[in-house]
Amino acid sequence: MTFTQERTLADKVRADFPILHQEVNGKPLVYLDNAATSQKPLLVLNALRDYYEQYNSNVHRGVHTLSARATDAYEGARVKISKFVNAASPQEIIYTRNASEAINLVAYAWGLTNLQPGDEVILTVMEHHSNLVPWQLVTQTTGAVLKFVELTPDEEFDLEQFKSLISDKTKLVSVVHVSNTLGCINPVKEICAIAHHYGAKVLIDACQSVPHLHVDVQDIDCDWLVASGHKMCGPTGIGFLYGKLDLLRSMPPFMGGGEMIADVFLEKSTYADLPHKFEAGTPAIAEAIALGAAVDYLSGIGMDNIHAYEDELTAYLFQQLEQIPELRLYGPPPSKGRAALASFTAGDVHPHDLSTILDQAGVAIRAGHHCTQPLHRYLKAQSTARASLYFYNTREEIDVFIASLKEAVDFFGSIFG
Repeated sequence: MTFTQERTLADKVRADFPILHQEVNGKPLVYLDNAATSQKPLLVLNALRDYYEQYNSNVHRGVHTLSARATDAYEGARVKISKFVNAASPQEIIYTRNASEAINLVAYAWGLTNLQPGDEVILTVMEHHSNLVPWQLVTQTTGAVLKFVELTPDEEFDLEQFKSLISDKTKLVSVVHVSNTLGCINPVKEICAIAHHYGAKVLIDACQSVPHLHVDVQDIDCDWLVASGHKMCGPTGIGFLYGKLDLLRSMPPFMGGGEMIADVFLEKSTYADLPHKFEAGTPAIAEAIALGAAVDYLSGIGMDNIHAYEDELTAYLFQQLEQIPELRLYGPPPSKGRAALASFTAGDVHPHDLSTILDQAGVAIRAGHHCTQPLHRYLKAQSTARASLYFYNTREEIDVFIASLKEAVDFFGSIFG
């Protein structure tokens, strides 16, 4: 596919996103903060509105018409998600508030039960805090030990070091699929194969991959995978955990309450089958239904089409960024395969200052540590600026961003001399 053909698709889908058609500080909005959260198409917005206007009711508990409609839509969305990531069964998809809750579910329901003193958990230095802090808490409680895979000279996952770290003591490998700071795409299928050879389980943080790549959990052969709805054109307050059926069944409940029970007595309770065992209380019904609509939307475009277009955009973005000599770009080059984001610094200029100047031009980027403080310390960077793309972004928007960034860098250069 050529870039021009894919731009026709981008121009077409932009009409589906009302928020993109506005001015910020008197300039057309250029939204390049998609790694933090994506924008929502009308199909998703209408799904939320339709639920509340037409069949707002609790799920599973009622026999009346509205409850039946809500339940069908809620469980129908689960089926859509399971097919989207190629789970073997919808029962392998657990709704959570977000990916952070999904990781905590595994950490507490599996980690506290299965980790013992001397066991080892392998993470990486690039992990989001959500895939770091829960394992710190659980290993502190169980006496297990954390180990960390570092980076290659190209700032990618160091597979050779991983092979030297893993052993029969390793009980879990928990790794991000795509780094939200470096943009590297980690070899999760190979990581799973190596880990399983040693009898270890694998959790994949797929927040930055599921929205952008075709992800097949059976092909990867991960034990768990987590994703967040708001990064994949869905609403906030909803995410999901994929887990292998037998493994999920072996795990005790994460939270107690309504919905997750079979029978309750004063002294004891028995629990519902999957997936409801892990979904205590009234769920985020509208959000789950709208996440199903987001899956419909992404599937309609085609994840391979999205990935191909973003590859073209990323190559163009880096071509332009590399023409600004003051910038230090992080992560591997596009030629090695990477996600559609770029983290960078500009000498002594604070990324927050860059972001503030760009905002005056209508350009929205992220500045800070991106919930990866240990990685930034490893890179010896207090913080970075990050521009992240999605399939509704255009090459013209990148041009606006680059022109504004050059002006900002020149402005601060004149100040710092």
